[in-house]
This record gives sequence, structure tokens and C-alpha cells, in this order.
Amino acid sequence: MKIPLSWLREFVDLPETPDELRLILDDLGLVVEGIDVVGAGLEDVVVARVDEIRSIEGADRVRLVTVDAGAGPVEIVCGATNFELGNHVPLAPIGAVLPGGFEIARRQMRGVTSNGMLCSARELGLSDDHLGLMILDQVTTPRVGEHLLDALHITPDVVLDISVEGNRPDAWCVQGVARDLATRLARPLREPMLATPVADVMTDSFAHAGIDDPELCGRLTVSVLRNLTVRPSPSWIAQRLQSAGMRPISNVVDASNYVMLELGQPTHPYDAANVAGHALRVRRARAGETLETLDGVVRELAKAGRGLGDTGVDCVIVDGDDQLLGLAGIMGGSSSEISATTTDVLLEAAFFDPMTIARSSKRHGLRSEASNRFERGVDPELALRAVARFVNLLQESVPELQWLANPLDHWGGVPTPPTVELRAGDIERGLGIELDYGDVVANLEGLGFHVDVRESSLFVRAPSSRLDIREGAAGRADVIEEIARIHGYRRLPRRTPTWPEPGGLTDRQRLRRLVRDVVVDLGVVEAWTPTLGSDADFDLLSPGVERVRITNPLASDESVMRATLLTGLVRAWGRNVERGTGDVVLGEMGAVFTHPNVTEEPRETKGGESGALTLRLPRENERLTLLLGRLDDDATTAVGLWSVLSERLGLADVVVRASEQPSPGLHPTRSARLVDRQSGATLGELGEVDAELVGALVPSAVGRRLGVVDIDLDALADSSRATRRSDFVSVPSRYPSAVIDLAFVVSSTVHAADLGEALRHATPLVESISLFDVYRDASLPANSRSLAYNVRLVSLEHTLKDDEVSAAREQLITLAASLGATLR
Repeated sequence: MKIPLSWLREFVDLPETPDELRLILDDLGLVVEGIDVVGAGLEDVVVARVDEIRSIEGADRVRLVTVDAGAGPVEIVCGATNFELGNHVPLAPIGAVLPGGFEIARRQMRGVTSNGMLCSARELGLSDDHLGLMILDQVTTPRVGEHLLDALHITPDVVLDISVEGNRPDAWCVQGVARDLATRLARPLREPMLATPVADVMTDSFAHAGIDDPELCGRLTVSVLRNLTVRPSPSWIAQRLQSAGMRPISNVVDASNYVMLELGQPTHPYDAANVAGHALRVRRARAGETLETLDGVVRELAKAGRGLGDTGVDCVIVDGDDQLLGLAGIMGGSSSEISATTTDVLLEAAFFDPMTIARSSKRHGLRSEASNRFERGVDPELALRAVARFVNLLQESVPELQWLANPLDHWGGVPTPPTVELRAGDIERGLGIELDYGDVVANLEGLGFHVDVRESSLFVRAPSSRLDIREGAAGRADVIEEIARIHGYRRLPRRTPTWPEPGGLTDRQRLRRLVRDVVVDLGVVEAWTPTLGSDADFDLLSPGVERVRITNPLASDESVMRATLLTGLVRAWGRNVERGTGDVVLGEMGAVFTHPNVTEEPRETKGGESGALTLRLPRENERLTLLLGRLDDDATTAVGLWSVLSERLGLADVVVRASEQPSPGLHPTRSARLVDRQSGATLGELGEVDAELVGALVPSAVGRRLGVVDIDLDALADSSRATRRSDFVSVPSRYPSAVIDLAFVVSSTVHAADLGEALRHATPLVESISLFDVYRDASLPANSRSLAYNVRLVSLEHTLKDDEVSAAREQLITLAASLGATLR
């Protein structure tokens, strides 16, 4: 909302600079989005008369216009079309600098020379109107060659662009903003000048009014204005409207817009000659009715909208013959708009149900300045005061105007201002600071609240303009917020909230994040498969096994809680294969559920009896399953993926052990367990997916080998089951290393990992050891194989000598021999 500073100063004394006012308004919750200076940069702009309009050969969007600015004809190329011969328009001559630093220069266009620029109101910084040139004849009586500032009676002014929140209906006007400033600065608030009606002629002798639906219209006032002459508004009114972003139209329409911006009350003038019976009534629109609004659009009324709760209710204004005149609170109809021949006016000022206006405005896609205010809540008590201000403004251009006495005033249902009790300590608890009750009362009364002090409590009744104030505890918070606004948010003490236990991630949450980050780094695509499945799916793994079921499934194929992540991942991989994107590694972290058995266990009861039935809950286990679906993936690549994963997770001593009975869904011979060597706990499994499961779930992929790594996160999170390295980061030696290869013949019962771990601790010089070959041959002893290791030796203190390397090699061989291994 744009408000000229001069307008605010008519209500309250404001010697502060614009920047100082910006800080005050921001602290009041009325955020200043921008500050513009109106009239600056217009010193060189003059009034010019249009004498000739010619087309330019080869140009269909611009014309050559000859104007006279008092120094002879001047040719200008112009693209606007809203003017005609004899109109007076603003001319920026060569060398003029317009607002924004735009300098006018001579230009060649389409073979002709343009010696200046004819300007729109937006180019001059006077309003947002840029639909064509600014026609000065509509707003003043211009003289050729006159400076524009003199013609428009403009004095430079500052315009504040204020962002008003939707819950502040009282601040959607100049007086509302001025009231906040006056209260904050403890200065008096002045009232605008109001007119009084003539005493000898009554309104009901000329007009009639009524409310047919009091739920939609809480108040309807109708005033009669006679002896009207429609003409341009005084220049100061036109200029003020332009500064506020509105286009001047005529003295009647401008007075209506001026009052709406100044006091927040929209009004609507009707040409009485076009209103049957001089009657205005408010009713609910009927299905099938249509109305042509002032924008020329024919609108269908009483049609249900798509919004929540929108039943299609429209509130309309009708005349004595029940003909539609306007869409109440939004826009009038074209049949009764003000014209140059209007002499008598029926002026409507009303209060409409905010929600009805909001829904109608949204349904019809019709937003107006009036609807913006009605849907937020206009002061029900404001109507006749706004009419008196309207008449006062109009009488400046029409002194003979008559306002008939006793305007028609009909009431429906209007909100009742709530009374909120502030008890002792409420303000201090809400704001963290104790305020003087006298200051609080003064500030609230400055905002229009009525305050009754009773002992240690304040009973605060909201003004009729504050429809945002609620009842009860919510209303108490609203009133305390008003106290804080006027006192000043910057003056409130700042405190950093504290908690007995500051929030943070648990060890389990940190583990989940670490695991997710590591697998994503390894190229795994995270999947999310259904938690519910069917018996048919899980029978592929373990037919006939009891499962965890839900009692109210939405579908029969979604009635069983999954006992593994593998089935869902294979199905997801199959869908990717069908779409040509099966070359992927999928991973999922989630819960699986195991059915408990009902067991007979003796237990003591209060009566000393035993043999009662004990029911155990289903076991929920969190797991990470990785499905390797690339063309070359198998058990070997699964082992490689696990090696990198365990290294990144800092696991100290997890080895791969052959599995005598792999979990359902894994290949019976190409799968193994992951065992923590120190605790003996199984942390998961890896290998390949059973070929029968792949064929059953993805028939198009029969014969395809899929690698799998399945990890028990519950076990991984248990420090007693999963051992982690203490030397997660080791300092490398600055000296060169020596590398030797050793191959040992060892019994097939000895695990390669066990032998490698033993060799790692044979001498302090071993930096790393890795298995690079497994060899089986008939030339070797029965039930044995050859294991070849790459051993890297290094010292942190010096470069190793040959004798040191030889001694270390002998230590390695001796240790291997103690485990039954012989050097090949």
C-alpha cells in the first residue's frame, strides 16, 4: 500500500525524516518495502498540445506526432494510441532527465527523427498507469508550455510503500497507519474534515433500502446526493491518488477512492436515474443469474467454486425491480455507473461478510481494492463517517451539492467486539518484561481499545475496527501483541532459549546418516518399497511360515508385514529392467517384522496359580539391504562392496564366513555370513540372490545373477556385537615401504581372513596385508589350498634395510607355520 508522507502528516505531526519513519514503522509491524520521491526529476517536463498525428511508412506500432510546447512544432515518435488531436500531454524535451536517471536524447527511428518523448504517468513516477500517455485534460486545465509541476500543482512528496499484514484490517488505510504512529510517538491524532447533510430534505423521500440476507450484509447505508456535476477532481486530489497508485477518473469516483484509501471504507456511487425506484437492496444471488461488471465481463453468479467450503454464495446489490446492479463488495455493474450526465447519486456504504467476499472474489477471479478490504473486515461503525468525508471532498469541486438528511441505515448481523481480561502477570509472562499499567492503558486507548481497570486486572474491549482480535486466551495473546508493537519490539529484552537437555542426534540416528551417506557415495540408488505385501510373495521365500498380519488391510495383497527387504527390492529392480534401466544398484534401509510364537511358560499369579499363557510381541528389526543388479554383479562384487563399506564404517574385525543355512532368498551355495571375529555376532549376510526367486519375480530376467548385501543395523548399532577400530585414522610413514609376496599351503578349514589377521600382527613393521590369490590343484595336499598375500612393510623411523626385511619375512613364515601353513 502506497501512502504519501504529506497525507500521513495531515493526521499526525511527523517531523522525522523518511528513514527515521521507516525504522518506526518496521518496528510497528508495518514493514516499509520502499521509499519513492514523487515529483523529483520533472523540472524539465512541460505541457504540449497534440497538433498532428501521422503514420510512419513501414511502421505499424509507432506514429509521428507533432506537438506544440510553446516554442513551435516538435516532431516526436510515439507508440501510444490513447490520445487525439487537441489533447495536452507531458513532453520531456531533449536533455531532460526523468525519474530513474533516464536521459532524453534525439533518436532516429524508422527514418524519422524523434525530438523528445511523450510520457505516461508511470514514466513520470506519478502512478503505475502505463497503458498510454498521461492525458492532462482529464486531471487539470493545462496551458501550452507550462511546467508540468505547475500544471498539476505538484510539490515533491515522499511515498512510503508499506506492506500490511492480512490480520491488520485497521491498517489498510492512511488513518490506520497514522493512528499507530500517533500512539507510538504519543502525539495527538487529527480527524479529517466531515460534511453535514442538509436539514430540510429527508433521504427516505427520495430513496429506499433494505437487507434481505442479514448473514451476508451486516450493515447497509444509502445516502442521496443531489445537484451533482461530474467533472475532473481538484488537482491535489488527483495528484494524491496518483501518488497512491490509483488513476484519477472523475470527481465522484475519485472521492470514493480517496475515502477508501484514507479511512478504509469502500463506497459505491450509483447513478440514481438508472436505479429503478431509487431503491438499493442486498440479497443472495440466485442460480443462473448473470451480471456484466464495470470491466465489461459477463459473470455467472451463484455457481459453486472449487475452493474448500465454497458453495457458490454471491452477495449482490439489486434495485427496486430486483435487477442486479453490482457484485457486493467487489465491483459494480455497468448499468448504473456514473456518467457525465449524472446529477443524482445513491451512495452505498456497507459492511459485508468477509468470508463471502473472499470466496466470491476468488471464484470470479476478480480482485479489487474494495474486495481486499471487505474480505479482511471493514469497521461496521465507519459507514456514515466515510460518507460525510466523501461529501466533504466532493463539495470542493461541486459547492452546490446537497446531501439529504437522515441517510438510510439498515443493520443485519455484525461481529461483537470481544472483551479480553489481562490478569496480573499476563503481560510479563508474554513479553518477558514488566510494563507500567498506566503506559499500557494509554497505548491501548490510543489504538481505540476501551480499557476498564479493576483491581489488578485490565478488561480490554476491542474497537469495532479490530475484527482480528479474538476471544479468550487467543484474544489475550492478540492484545499482548498490540502492547508489544506499540512499546517496541526492539525495546524488549533478548533471551536465548535454553533446555535442560539440548537437542541432538542419537547414536542410532548418527549411524543411519553415516550408513546412508556411505552407500550413496558408493553409487547406490536409495529405494523405498512397500512395507506390506502378500502371502504369495513371501511364500516364495518361506512357504507356510506364520507372519505378522494387519487386521484391516485395504487390499488382500497388502495384508502381511514384510519379513525381508529383498522381495521388494527385486521387484523394484525388475521394473527398472522392463524400462531399460536395470543396470543399477538399489538399496533400502527399513524395518522387517518377524512373527512371535505363543509359548506356554509358567508364571506366578496373584492367586499363586501357574501355567498362564504368555504372548510375545512381533520382533521388529531394522536392516540395510543392497541389491547389485549390474550386468557383471555377483557374489564377488558383493564381497568387494562390503569390504569398502566396512572400511568406511570403521568396523575392526568383520570376516566373511561360509553359511551352512543361508536366509531364505539367498543362493544356497554362493552366500556367506558377516561375522564379528571378536564378539562372534552375525552382522548380516552377502552373496547372490536365489535364481528361483529372481525367475519368479522377474520372469524376463531368468538366469540373471544378482549380488546382495544384507546388514542387521540393530547388531551394527550394538557395541557389544560390532567392534570398531580405535585407530580409524593412521599416520602414514614418511619413509619408503618394502613389498613382499608370500604364498602358503594351508588346510581348507583355516579361513583366509584368520591367517591374514595373524600375519598382520606378526611384526610391528607390517603396514598392510591383502589376499590376492587362492589356488587349488591336485598337486597340493588333500583338503588344502594355496593362499597368496601381498605384505607391505614400513618403519615410521627410518628406511628399512635388507636384513630388517629378511628378518620380518622369517617372522611371517614362522607365524604361519604355527597355524599349520607351509611356504610354497
